[in-house]
Amino acid sequence: MGIVVENPGVQTTVQDEGRFGYQQFGVSPAGPMDTQSFYLANILVGNKRSEGGLEMTFSGATIRFEKDNVIAITGADMSPTINKEPVPMYQAVLIHAGDTLSFGFVNGSGCRTYVAFAGGLDIPLVMGSKSTLMRNKLGGVHGRKLEKGDVIGFLDPKSELANMEIRKLVPETFPKKELTLRVVIGPQDGEFSERELRKFFWYGAEITNEFDRMGCRLKRDEPLKHKGDGNIITDGIAFGSIQVPSNGQPIIMLADRQSTGGYAKIGTVISVDLPKLAQSVPGYRVRFIRVSIDVAQKLYIRRRRQLEALEQRFGN
Repeated sequence: MGIVVENPGVQTTVQDEGRFGYQQFGVSPAGPMDTQSFYLANILVGNKRSEGGLEMTFSGATIRFEKDNVIAITGADMSPTINKEPVPMYQAVLIHAGDTLSFGFVNGSGCRTYVAFAGGLDIPLVMGSKSTLMRNKLGGVHGRKLEKGDVIGFLDPKSELANMEIRKLVPETFPKKELTLRVVIGPQDGEFSERELRKFFWYGAEITNEFDRMGCRLKRDEPLKHKGDGNIITDGIAFGSIQVPSNGQPIIMLADRQSTGGYAKIGTVISVDLPKLAQSVPGYRVRFIRVSIDVAQKLYIRRRRQLEALEQRFGN
C-alpha cells in the first residue's frame, strides 16, 4: 500500500515529467507547472527526475501513510505538518506508517507545492506517462484531481536513503507582485509592426483571474494591434507560447494547453523562466525581456547541469 487521501485540497493531481509525442493527436504533455520544484523534489528522494509525484495548488491535501517512505516537499510553503508537527521543506524526510501528512493554504509567495515519494507512485502509464490531463480525463487517478478516499500505492518505498543527512536544499524563492520573463520572439512576430513589438517589451501586463494549468491570460492597458486580424493557419503550441488573439490581450500557454491554435504567437517564454510564472498569482505584474534562442538554450543547459550536479552530490 501507500497513501490514502483524507482531504484532497483545492486541486491536487498526480504529475510526472509529461506525456510527450502525442501533440500531433491532440494530446498535450501535461506534467508539472513548476518543473524546477518538481525536479528538486525527486532528486531529494533519489528518484529519476521524471518520476511521478503530487502537485498541489493554493491549498494542500491531507494524506495518511500506510507504509513507511521517504518524501520531499518543494515549491510554495503550505505549512506542511506530520501529525500536526511542522515538517521541513526541501529536505528528505522519513514518514512512518500511520502518520498523517497535512498541508494548509499557501503561506507567503508561490502557489504550487510538490511532494515526491522515494521509489515513485504506483500509477498506470497512459501513453507513456502518469501525468493527469484533466481536460482529456487522462492519466493520474481516473484522469481527475484527487478526491477523498483515493488510495495510491508505492512502487518501491524506502525507509532510508544514502547520504540522508545531506539531502537538503535552501528553499527556492518566488516572485512577489512583479516578475520578469525572458522571451524568444516569434514565430509569428511578422503579424505585428515594429512599433507593436516594441510596445510589447516596453510596457508590462497584469495576470488576470483566468489563470490555470491551461494558460495565463494577461491584461494590458493598451492592447496589442495586429497588422491583420490576428488569425493564422493553425499550428503547434509549446509550453510558454504567447498567443495574441484579436482582442490584443496576450495568453501564455501552459502545461495543459491545447496542442494547436490559430492565434498569432508573438513569442515564447524561455523554459527556465516558466517556473516563476507557474508560482505567480492573479494581480501580479509581468514584464518581458527579449533574448535570443542561443541565450535561451545556454540557460537551459546550465539549469540541467545544476540538476545533474545535485544528483551526483546526493549519490543518486
